Amino acid sequence: MFAATTLWLFIGTSLILILIPGPDLIFTLTQGITNGKKAGVITAMGLSAGNTVHTLAAALGLSLIIKTSVTAFTIFKSLGALYLLYLAYKSIKHRKEALQLDGAAEPDTKGLLLKGVLMNILNPKVAVFFLTFLPQFVNYSAGSVPLQMILFGLIFIGLTAVIFSAIGYFAGGFRKIFLRSPRSNEIMNIAAAVIFSALAVKLLTMH
Repeated sequence: MFAATTLWLFIGTSLILILIPGPDLIFTLTQGITNGKKAGVITAMGLSAGNTVHTLAAALGLSLIIKTSVTAFTIFKSLGALYLLYLAYKSIKHRKEALQLDGAAEPDTKGLLLKGVLMNILNPKVAVFFLTFLPQFVNYSAGSVPLQMILFGLIFIGLTAVIFSAIGYFAGGFRKIFLRSPRSNEIMNIAAAVIFSALAVKLLTMH
C-alpha cells in the first residue's frame, strides 16, 4: 500500500517527534519517579491508547472540526487544561503522604490507565498533530486514504508505547534517589503540581 522508503521515513520522523519533551512525556516521567516503574509503564500504555482516538478522528476527518472551529477548539483545550489543573490539585493535596518503598500497595492500574488515556485525548495539540502529520505520508493513488492513515497511526502508537514504557520504567529506577529525605516526596509532588499547572496555562494560551 505504501513504499518501504515512505515507511522508514515515517518511523524515523515519528521517533524524533515522540522523544520531544511534551505533556505526555513529562506525565510518564512524573508517574515513574513518584509511583514506581510499574506506574510509569501503565501510564505510558494509557497515553499510547489515547492516540487511537486521535488516529480514528484524523482518518475520519473529525479533527478538522477542532482545527477550523474556534468554539470546538476552545472547549477541547479548556477541558484538557481543567484536567491538568485537577492533577495539580491532587498532587498538592497528597503532597505529604509518604510513599512506602517496601511492601507498597500495587499501583491503581485502572486509574493510571484512565489518567493516561484522558490526558492524551483531551490534548487538542495531539489531535491537530495527527491531522497534519499522518496525511503527509499517505499515497493518495494507492488505495483507501483513511485505511493508510489508520495503519500509520497504529505504527506511531506502537512506537509511542515502547518508548514511553521504557522511559516510565527507567524513571522509576531513580525513585529511591528522590525519596531519601523525609521531604523528598512532598517536594516531588509540589514539583509535579507546578509542572501540571504550567502545562495547563500553556494549553489555554495555545492558538
